Amino acid sequence: MKSEPDCYSIDDVAAEKGPAIWEGCRNYTVRNFFRDDFKVGDLAFFHNSNSNPAGVAGVMKITGEAEPDPTQFDPNSMYFDPKSKPEAPRWLAPRVSFEEKFDKVISMADMREIDGLEDMWVLRKGQRLSVMPVTEKEWDILMKAAHKKG
Repeated sequence: MKSEPDCYSIDDVAAEKGPAIWEGCRNYTVRNFFRDDFKVGDLAFFHNSNSNPAGVAGVMKITGEAEPDPTQFDPNSMYFDPKSKPEAPRWLAPRVSFEEKFDKVISMADMREIDGLEDMWVLRKGQRLSVMPVTEKEWDILMKAAHKKG
């Protein structure tokens, strides 16, 4: 799950008093991931985008099923969608909680050098989704890289 750290960072997730709503995603593929694939208890990587370095900064836990994203109904929100109605919301958002911040961001450049991550969605050219699936094998490889000492 990607966010620009100057907008919402892994530290912001850690500072929340309870589960935070992952708001503002306005892409139907991402909405469908939230609706169809996210389950309470799943873990997700927090990925810094548009940062130096861009990469995986830590782990969050999905703590709530996808629900209507309240920002779509708020005309003062940058995520307001005038075509979305409370009786038929277009956009969903899960709740997340902080699990772990890595000692060092695993950069995109680093990930490209790690065997076994060649097919990872986030490394594909032109991939711009803010939420992408990660295989169990990719998860294990990144977690090992994050906890590698030295």
